[in-house]
Amino acid sequence: MEVLIPKLPSFKFRSPSYCCSITTRTSSCVRVGFRRLSSLPICASTVNQTVAEPTVGSPSLGHSTRPHFPILHQEVNGSKLVYIDNAATSQKPTAVIKALQNYYEGYNSNVHRGIHFLSAKATDEYESARKKVAAFINASDSREIVFTRNATEAINLVAYSWGLSNLKPGDEIILTVAEHHSAIVPWQLVAQKVGAVLKFVNLNEDEVPDIDKLKEMLSRKTKIVVVHHVSNVLASVLPIRDIAHWAHDVGAKVLVDACQSVPHMTVDVQNLDVDFLVASSHKMCGPTGIGFLYGKMDLLSSMPPFLGGGEMIADVYFDHSTYAEPPSRFEAGTPAIGEAIGLGAAIDYLSGIGMQAIHEYEVELGNYLYEKLLSVPNIRIYGPAPSKEVKRASLCSFNIENLHPTDLATFLDQQHGVAIRSGHHCAQPLHRYLGVSASARASLYFYNTKEDVDNFIHALHDTVNFFNSFK
Repeated sequence: MEVLIPKLPSFKFRSPSYCCSITTRTSSCVRVGFRRLSSLPICASTVNQTVAEPTVGSPSLGHSTRPHFPILHQEVNGSKLVYIDNAATSQKPTAVIKALQNYYEGYNSNVHRGIHFLSAKATDEYESARKKVAAFINASDSREIVFTRNATEAINLVAYSWGLSNLKPGDEIILTVAEHHSAIVPWQLVAQKVGAVLKFVNLNEDEVPDIDKLKEMLSRKTKIVVVHHVSNVLASVLPIRDIAHWAHDVGAKVLVDACQSVPHMTVDVQNLDVDFLVASSHKMCGPTGIGFLYGKMDLLSSMPPFLGGGEMIADVYFDHSTYAEPPSRFEAGTPAIGEAIGLGAAIDYLSGIGMQAIHEYEVELGNYLYEKLLSVPNIRIYGPAPSKEVKRASLCSFNIENLHPTDLATFLDQQHGVAIRSGHHCAQPLHRYLGVSASARASLYFYNTKEDVDNFIHALHDTVNFFNSFK
């Protein structure tokens, strides 16, 4: 396998804006443990709960939805929890928790296999969840939705089923340096087996994957383009519809990692004209342990099974087997039934709010986070600056000069109850490209508020002052 390695630029800090000093709270002791606040009312007692879009003068979307998330109403290490690690996983509303409870208490049974009431009920709800996913992303047919354990498995399914069947020596796979490991490693493994070539698109001066270069790299050798919709580090949004058009012009397929877009904005797979798209339930208010693959029906029908056994068969003989039509062909064994039903409840919940309302609120909140972070001395925020033309996702990855991001995240948690992410965010090649080994990341969702951002910024100033006091 040949891999074309991009040039790695040196690491530089931007000139930050400074704010007035903030009184610090330093302590040699570290608070541990948490307790739940018992007096806050929790709503969302029904599965199909809807949330009214706030009007002028009413509470923000964040304020109106927070009561639906029991986990947010607690203290962590002696401070009110500020959860801003949503790019890693989202919290779950009561409606989703109730859906899981209803399944296990009321009609727990295997699907597609029994004729009794419980099995029929479970099958109906499981397949209803598939239809909800299809409608949510505007697939033309619910059979184009394959349930997987997560988005990682969905990408592996495409790589091993479509990839091993269609790639040959010298074929090219185009990715960007900003891809998640789950979008890189499966194609590395397949390329090693078949002799294909991985080609990576660098970032432009705005720290966004260079789409012009991507277009130039496309050729008849290109067989598939694997790209994210929204970067989990840079917060940048790629023009997927354009990329799909260019790729199809040279006969290539397009696989989109939509883990950071499906939960936050309207995603229409028919409008984008992508061949494959993957997402994970746990990032969109649903349970862990389930994700999905969207694939155009003609492609799924032409692909061999990824795993064998269970419901993926038509007939089994001693010397050979025949296989079911998609999506059953790719869902071997007992699936994550309760989790699929929980994902369906999450889609009901999100649809009740409206994805456009979620997106507009998060753009405003994300810009607020970006601007507030600029008040921190010696900070370096990665990705493009927000503007009228540039709509960043509601997350910021950053470093502060001479402070390790894990030290920042640890102090924020233990001294302020603020949950952020630190590390390489499953994007080591991107961090190497940026000249760092790790970064801190604050990522928002629609149940966050400007008060969450303000509390985080205050805690971050306190954290920076604490570590600087030792210099």
